[in-house]
Parts: sequence; C-alpha cells; structure tokens
Amino acid sequence: MNAFRSPEVVRAVLGGPRGKTAVTFVEWGGSEGQVVPWTTLIDGAESAAQFAEELRRQPIRRISFTSISNALALARELIRTNQFRASRHVIDVSGDGPNNAGAPVPVARNAAIADGITVDGLPTKLKTGPDSAAIHDLDAYYEACVIGGDGAFLVKVSDVNQFAEAIRNKLVVEIAGFKLSEVQERRPVVASVQHPQPYNCVIGEESEERAIGK
Repeated sequence: MNAFRSPEVVRAVLGGPRGKTAVTFVEWGGSEGQVVPWTTLIDGAESAAQFAEELRRQPIRRISFTSISNALALARELIRTNQFRASRHVIDVSGDGPNNAGAPVPVARNAAIADGITVDGLPTKLKTGPDSAAIHDLDAYYEACVIGGDGAFLVKVSDVNQFAEAIRNKLVVEIAGFKLSEVQERRPVVASVQHPQPYNCVIGEESEERAIGK
C-alpha cells in the first residue's frame, strides 16, 4: 500500500502519456472478490494516498485454495466493464503458490492476452515452514504459466524486506513504461526471469489432488 504513496509512483503517474491511471485491487484465493473499487489517480499524491488508505483499511483474510485463473477471469471482467478508456491494460498478479483450483491458469492467461491485456507477475516466496501448496521454483511457474502479453515481465520476492520496494519498482515500470533494468540500475532489489522453459502448468492441481488423497 505504501508504494502508492511513494514519490516515484506519483511521478510515474503524472509523467505518463495521460497524466493519470486507473487502478483497482482484488484479493483472491479459491473464491475471488473485488476489495477496492476502481480509482482514478488523477491529481497525483492526494488521490494516490487515498487509494493507499483504502488498502490499509482492508482486513487481513485467510483464503483456502489458490485460483489464479479465477482471479484473471474476474480482472478481465472488471477491465471490460469499467468506465475508463485506456491505451494499455495490465493485470498484476501476486501470489505465493501455483494455481490449484478452477480452470488451468494458461487458459485464463491466454484469454486475457486475447483481449489485449498484459499479465505481469509478482511471485512471493516468503514462507519458511512446510507448505503442501508451495513449489521451489515459483518464479519459473509464473514465467511459463501466468504472465503474458505485450511487454509482460515478473519480479520475484524472496525476502519480506524486499516486498515494498519490489512493488514500487514494478508499478513505476508498468505506469511509466520504463524497462525493468532501468529501474533496477537505481534500485537493485530483485531480478526477473528472462527465458521461460517448458513447465508443468498443472503442478498445483496435481499437488492438491495428492494432498487430499485422490
């Protein structure tokens, strides 16, 4: 939430081709729902801070299952039905595990791409204890199975202390159109995966089936 209060993000918004950007926040898991409705960051710091405050007020929820595909489907619908006209549409997916419920995630990802939407990723690997839903190469999974579209990229986070800065850098890239390397030269925090390899995109579903004894 603090990323929206940062001077870097505000400058990116004001310096963009339209001088404003629309943003919404969706919390997702097995069942998804819109948490903070569409907000247009028109006047920079003030409206950005208002959006950040709305995020801060949201209660922390624990949601069973991980359905990236359901989240992408909802995000597509929110983009399709909003009142804004935009030159670029981006869905930013952050999560700590692979898809294990709903449709296979490449199906939902490809549908978003077909609508002209870019899907970017922020895979987080912060857990230290055993987790049946976790995979060791979550960044590779996101690269092969989740992200896609024009200029798509991901930023991986493996330390909680990296999280705020990673989000801030990522927003600047997406809003202002910088290359990730340009931001990282100033703030070397994380790395993106550059060359996707073939990957089992239903690894999460298979793991879930084993966990429940099917």
